[in-house]
Amino acid sequence: MFTDHERCYRAVQSRDARFDGVFYTAVRTTGIYCRPSCPAVTPRVQNVTFYATAAAAQDAGFRACRRCRPDTTPGSPEWDVRADAVGRAMRLIGDGVVEREGVEGLAARLGYSQRHVNRMLTQQLGAGPLALARSNRSHAARTLIETTDMPMADIAFAAGFSSIRQFNDSIRRTYDLTPSQMRGRRRRGAVTGQITVRLAVRRPFHAEALVDFLRAHVVPGVEAVDGRTYARVLRLPHGLGAMAATLADDHVSLELELVDLRDMSTAVDRVRRMLDLDADPDAIDEVLSADPALRDLVLAAPGLRVPAHVDGFEVAVRTIVGQQVSVAGANTVLGRHIGTFGTPVDLALARTFGLTHAFPSPAALAEADDETFGMPRSRARAVIGLAQAVADGKLVLDPGVDRDEVREQLLAMRGIGPWTADYVVMRALAHPDILLTTDLVLKRELERRGITPQDTERWRPWRSYAGMHLWRSTPAFERAIP
Repeated sequence: MFTDHERCYRAVQSRDARFDGVFYTAVRTTGIYCRPSCPAVTPRVQNVTFYATAAAAQDAGFRACRRCRPDTTPGSPEWDVRADAVGRAMRLIGDGVVEREGVEGLAARLGYSQRHVNRMLTQQLGAGPLALARSNRSHAARTLIETTDMPMADIAFAAGFSSIRQFNDSIRRTYDLTPSQMRGRRRRGAVTGQITVRLAVRRPFHAEALVDFLRAHVVPGVEAVDGRTYARVLRLPHGLGAMAATLADDHVSLELELVDLRDMSTAVDRVRRMLDLDADPDAIDEVLSADPALRDLVLAAPGLRVPAHVDGFEVAVRTIVGQQVSVAGANTVLGRHIGTFGTPVDLALARTFGLTHAFPSPAALAEADDETFGMPRSRARAVIGLAQAVADGKLVLDPGVDRDEVREQLLAMRGIGPWTADYVVMRALAHPDILLTTDLVLKRELERRGITPQDTERWRPWRSYAGMHLWRSTPAFERAIP
């Protein structure tokens, strides 16, 4: 959209918050870039340039507006939908791949040369992978400066900067403040190692439905729900962590405690993806409510989200265990083995919610005996086979993989059929356009409403959301989704 100058300017004139994170407004006369809904006086049309990402605006020499804080907007919903290399790259950069593996690692995961990846991102987004990653690092550093008492040197390396000088220069260029000045403006009372972040959402946001879903799927020891707060243990690239997300109607308050603060950006990105915070509810609801068969459901639950997950391997295991049993039964089976195969965790935030372990790693389950699971042996072998494939690197379930390719890999595994493969792709890889037509409960609901498979084509690319609305409309909702 950022290439449509007239449409973007109309959104800025109306201060339309729906476009926050979709594009950024840079004002050449002030050197500042803003979110479209910035409350400041609207600049003249001839003085503005629009960018697809904050990184592109920063790379062009603009600094973030201190009033509207454009770096705290929801992410672009475009990356949820796009399955091409650019969409996959953006999901991987958000997950911290460039910090951990460099541009070389990003390019290897995408299957292209570094030069091609850089050219592709620069042409479409106005910034290459290093600039996009640098923008993420600056935002991570700002969060640590404002919410912890960590020394600046520790913050620099925790955020992913390679030197103190690079850290200072990047913060000054992005925010027109030194790190020390930024800390002087922060709120007091933060605790080192514990971080609180306010996550923006696009409204409407059906927080209650999201909490209900998470509550129904709690695995004891790993997760907990208290009111509107969902807490769980996280397995992250540099160590374990704990999170507690409190869902309000207009934002999510996220508390994090991490063994290694280098994981902060990755943890925030994974929580955003799990809670589907970057979705565009207006666009989704507009498409689905246009169908008379769904209109009543959409009007009754505007802003419904499709939960993804913080760990693709975990949701795949849970889906296999949940085959042909109730949600409660699957949770019981999994909870029985958390103490045996899970990784113990001792963090203050985890103890607050009675959390004791991280979900078992692929390596731990790959070595398990199929007789120890307390489930049909064929299902246990499917879990072990999946764990071995992930542990060996033959199956990758991270945000940047090709979704269609992963589905084919899953279907090739013993004990995994179309329903399981589709459900894993929908939740582990946050696919917005999966309709589980092989699900018996959903199939009956479609028939009851007189909806044929051909009719569902008009719901694209939001069929995952249509499925969630239909599931919620049946008394069997809780039994239908593992």
